[in-house]
Amino acid sequence: MKTLRDVKIGKRAKVIKLHGEGALKRRIMDMGITKGVEIFVRKVAPLGDPLEISVRGYELSIRKGDAEMIEVE
Repeated sequence: MKTLRDVKIGKRAKVIKLHGEGALKRRIMDMGITKGVEIFVRKVAPLGDPLEISVRGYELSIRKGDAEMIEVE
């Protein structure tokens, strides 16, 4: 299983499935990350956390712990 955390800087990935439950999953979906959406990994912070991604035309920072719950292809 490949997650968003595994995607290299400058690469694109398509969301297959969201893992997690309840409020955490709802928060990820509220940010616009849903099944089928394409994500572009823009950069990673100097200490490795968080990731900066582009999704649905805007930039978003997401923690690596949350990125592990997003399965991509």
